[in-house]
Amino acid sequence: MPLIPNYQSPIPQITEGVSKRMIKAAIVGASGYAGGELLRLLLFHPHVEVTQITSETYAGEFAHFVHPNLRGRTQLKFSRAADLKPCDVLFLGLPHGTAWNRIDEFAGMAERIVDLSGDFRLRNPADYEKWYEHKHPHPEWLSRFVYGLPELHRAEMASAKYISGVGCNATVTILALAPLYKRGLVRETVVEVKVGSSEGGNKATEASHHPERSGVVRTYSPFGHRHIAEMIQELKLDPADPHFHFTVTSVDIVRGALATCHCLLTDEAKKLAERDLWKFYREDYGDEPFVRLVRASRGIHRFPEPKLLSGSNYCDVGFVLDEPGGRAIVVAAIDNLMKGAAGSAAQCMNVMYGWPETTGLEFPGLHPV
Repeated sequence: MPLIPNYQSPIPQITEGVSKRMIKAAIVGASGYAGGELLRLLLFHPHVEVTQITSETYAGEFAHFVHPNLRGRTQLKFSRAADLKPCDVLFLGLPHGTAWNRIDEFAGMAERIVDLSGDFRLRNPADYEKWYEHKHPHPEWLSRFVYGLPELHRAEMASAKYISGVGCNATVTILALAPLYKRGLVRETVVEVKVGSSEGGNKATEASHHPERSGVVRTYSPFGHRHIAEMIQELKLDPADPHFHFTVTSVDIVRGALATCHCLLTDEAKKLAERDLWKFYREDYGDEPFVRLVRASRGIHRFPEPKLLSGSNYCDVGFVLDEPGGRAIVVAAIDNLMKGAAGSAAQCMNVMYGWPETTGLEFPGLHPV
């Protein structure tokens, strides 16, 4: 797939009735890492004018005080969310458990909302009590939000007013596994996701203290990670007995998530050759602008690597078939702040407004970095 600035997605774009004026966008909670990435993207988006950014901690400060990479690129200052003004599209970059308490207020400020948090990701209110240990205060809003993964929900997004965020660990795992689960080829899966420090956000904790975090390979969630709820939902697993095992390990990188998925295949799937599985992945992802299939038999980049995706909105997916073991080992990588958060949010906005999905997201990453 050509990586050129004027690349037009092969996905049909909806343009009828879309205004050609600049869309006014605001970011609530723009001082976090994901909020900063989103601001960076929107500042260079040809159809968007960022009119307001908020932060309770940094109200009155210039954006570049928190996001120094934007020095000289914008004179926007942070304001308080209480001073929010109406706009066309509102991005919510608030901590989990914050947006759902103010959703009626936010909905009155903008026609469209993209929420980066987990507050509206799950369709079943009971799942919030199980996975987030908190009863959802506004369950009536859950059905109004479309789950924010364009590769699975593009058609619904095209007419949506509200789109939820997707967990970064869920993003990389769902995109790795969807073609196999869609065809009923897997009986059980064991997933290990390795993540960088930026997944923990920009608030300092004991675990993020440099002497504790540097050089680390630390499994911090052996089981029961809350993103599992999204995987059960989107891969259509049996919640009572999903046959799905998920572990998250922190490693000594800043950006990135790498999912290594050991898929135990069904008896019927064991009869398939590796070329058959590649056919399924090409059928599902061959026209996707932000999923790249990695298949190389030589060299050092034979499998997806998060390092190569820094700053890009791509999810790289590759796999090998262990025929004697009856396993497909699927490996997928993303930049957790981009395809796992801000980049995906911008992609969802593009779908909502009928713009080419790659608009403002053409950067392919760096090598070496």
